[in-house]
Amino acid sequence: MAGPLAALELALPPNAQATASRDRALAQEAVPDGPYVDGNLSTRLFEGPITHRAYRIPSSGLTPLQILAPLRAQLDDAGYKVLLDCDDDRCGGFDFRFAINVLPAPNMYVNIRDYHFLSAETPDGKTAVALLASAAAGSGYLQVIQVGTAQVVVPDVAPSAPVAAPSPPTGDLAARLLRDGHAVLQTLDFAVGSTALSSSQSPELAAIAAIMQDRPALRIAVVGHTDTVGALEANIAVSRARAASVRTALINGYDVAPDRIEAGGMGYLAPIASNLSREGREANRRVEVVVIGEDG
Repeated sequence: MAGPLAALELALPPNAQATASRDRALAQEAVPDGPYVDGNLSTRLFEGPITHRAYRIPSSGLTPLQILAPLRAQLDDAGYKVLLDCDDDRCGGFDFRFAINVLPAPNMYVNIRDYHFLSAETPDGKTAVALLASAAAGSGYLQVIQVGTAQVVVPDVAPSAPVAAPSPPTGDLAARLLRDGHAVLQTLDFAVGSTALSSSQSPELAAIAAIMQDRPALRIAVVGHTDTVGALEANIAVSRARAASVRTALINGYDVAPDRIEAGGMGYLAPIASNLSREGREANRRVEVVVIGEDG
């Protein structure tokens, strides 16, 4: 979808699919103008008509910066002044993402390890734009918030088809983990209705242990994820418990040092597929291993 977004015309990639919209005739929006630091997010308050759009961009290997760079150039050509331009690390990671205004998944998906944010204002300080781009397997995602525009042109926005569940990853687990920085564990089996592993033995856990042995300075995190069935708090608790079970299995079953493994849970806050389909929900119920760093 390319064309006008409110009074400022931003040309989006031609294959962008609108997934959601939310408009307010007169309201206030706190637009980030600094990263999340020491428990605080720096913002500027703008007032006026607000348009809020989300888009999905089908394209394998697309990066958040590839999505945002052309839009940043358009804002520069229109005379906008950049307030904040940062990637996931420099913005503040997890804390920044959950401190800002984001349309809910699956309309807007934000990979907390791979996003880019840009905010800008007109020279008179009366109009602002906030752009958030992220990437997942097979798709890019873009959110556009415009506030303070004198006129709002609302395009027809129809939800796109539900995002299909991603294909199972191919290739060696160790290679994928070291190449991408994270990998979904496909062979884990949890007891029905339980957060405990049915068996502490798994080819993938053995592969993880072998990586840890070969690279003695490597540190990882085990992260649990769920679908959207149930309340957020309950899903976060389940995802944390399942991640903790995997961590325990690596420590007790494969002699991995406890101080080299962290465990956490995201609940349904980081989907990799649409929760509107059974296949998508199954894909979202997963445990990932994430590389934290390699000290020494």
